[in-house]
Amino acid sequence: MNKSKHSYKEKNTFIVKLDNRQRDTWQGEVVWADENRTERFRSALELIKLMDEAMNKSAEAASFTDKTSAV
Repeated sequence: MNKSKHSYKEKNTFIVKLDNRQRDTWQGEVVWADENRTERFRSALELIKLMDEAMNKSAEAASFTDKTSAV
C-alpha cells in the first residue's frame, strides 16, 4: 500500500442539514461529528470549503501528534 508523506486520520464524519434552497444552491448547517462542531453555510461551495478546512485541521492535528510522539 502506498503511504503519503502525511499521516492523518482518513475518515471524518459530517452531518449536513439542509434548511432550504435559494438561488440554485443550498443553505443549512454542517456538523463535524468527530469534534461536535456545527457551522452554518450559505452555499454548496461554502459547505465544501468548511468540510475541507475541517479535514485539513484534522490532518494538522494528526501530524502534530505524530511529531510529538516521535520525540
